[in-house]
Amino acid sequence: MEINRLSQTQLESLTGLSPLQKYRLFRETYPEFCYEGYSLETAGDALSITYHFRVPGLAAFAPSWTIPLPEGADLADGAVRRLIFSLGLVELVSYWKIACPPKVKILCGTISAEQADWWKEQYKEGLGEFFYRNGIPVTPDFMEIESEGEDFTAPAAGRETLSGCIIPVGGGKDSIVTLTLLSGMKEESCCYVMNSRGATEHSAEIAGYPPERRLNIRRTLAPEMLALNKQGYLNGHTPFSALVAFSGVLMAELYGKAYVVLSNESSANESTVKGLSVNHQYSKSFQFEADFDRYVKGFIGSRVQYFSLLRPWSEFQIAAYFAGLTAFHPYFRSCNAGSKTDSWCGKCAKCLFVALILTPFLPDEAVHGIFGREILEDTVLIPTLQELCGETDEKPFECVGSREEIGCAMAMGIRAREAAGKKLPALLAYFKSSPAYSAAAADDSRFFRYYQEENLLPPAFDRMMREETRKLRERYCGGEG
Repeated sequence: MEINRLSQTQLESLTGLSPLQKYRLFRETYPEFCYEGYSLETAGDALSITYHFRVPGLAAFAPSWTIPLPEGADLADGAVRRLIFSLGLVELVSYWKIACPPKVKILCGTISAEQADWWKEQYKEGLGEFFYRNGIPVTPDFMEIESEGEDFTAPAAGRETLSGCIIPVGGGKDSIVTLTLLSGMKEESCCYVMNSRGATEHSAEIAGYPPERRLNIRRTLAPEMLALNKQGYLNGHTPFSALVAFSGVLMAELYGKAYVVLSNESSANESTVKGLSVNHQYSKSFQFEADFDRYVKGFIGSRVQYFSLLRPWSEFQIAAYFAGLTAFHPYFRSCNAGSKTDSWCGKCAKCLFVALILTPFLPDEAVHGIFGREILEDTVLIPTLQELCGETDEKPFECVGSREEIGCAMAMGIRAREAAGKKLPALLAYFKSSPAYSAAAADDSRFFRYYQEENLLPPAFDRMMREETRKLRERYCGGEG
């Protein structure tokens, strides 16, 4: 058991310190973070991976993953070993941020200087929100990485024969749209579900994936981290989607799948804070996607292709497509506040965003049916609405659409209700009275003409998405555009 290097008096005074003061104190007190190794244990058709991290003088952490294994899985394969090791390099971010030690020592594998630079950049960008919200300046020396042990500098060849997709499913509208678009590949694909809940199981089931093609992964946090957070150690957002990236490619290698197909849209590229590169959705951005693609090809040696099918689209287009998938409407969930109970809280920024982006495509009764309350009549949410549509410098730190498309969605929703002679809900009435309305209404359907060319879609997938874009535009705009 580690003995905390902070005195009892220092521990008791943590609540009175600012995050920046804590950051400086912790870095001086705990100068090293050690990635000591990982252990593998197989039982039946499951693999348990336990990572071993330590902050000397503070605590040891042993988070774990449990993943299903196909018959004949080769855990000695070079690409598989590199992915398991690399998954630990992502997992450690959640524990490093507790005290932000200036040196990370990797004791279970040697990486090159180029790889170390890649990881430092991912930590810096992936923790951009953490640093920003805690008022911590990011300096070039915020982290130094040293490594020793098994040589992980030369890529090893992955599997030769690959086919089908691994499709991460989170239970929200985006992954449901991807499942539907890829229904023609269903027989050779698998759903990837982390820490399964009702929404994820319902999504996969309605999409036609039987239990044997739902890969349920269990990720468990180390309780020591939660205990330290309660004591006043640093906490904040970490790049969760980077965990999905490395574990998704790992599952693709084990199951012989050619693609890991994400559901990240172009809207995820927008900075959460105007004028700064602080993005809550960094690990869903194209920047991360392209960086990760280079890492997998250059350092893992895998032939698996990782890309987001929805990258060419905005959240506006995804909502338009999802509006027609009525079988999923009672079951999808995107609310973080209600994630433990698999419900919508109906009061947070994520709930409001989903309601607003669906507003042009669903009647008020349908929106009410999803959330179980008249969310568009709740004037308490006006400050959140102002953040979402760009009246403030910061958007909510949630996975939400761009400021511009949210404005267009509201303007289009207003136009449809007025054309039908219906009274505007309170939040739409507020937006119509705001300065932002005129600009949004000038061309409120322009996102139907949108296609983000900066993407990694393989040619066949790109052709399909261009055709789906054309059909979506025709459905809502007729021959216009």
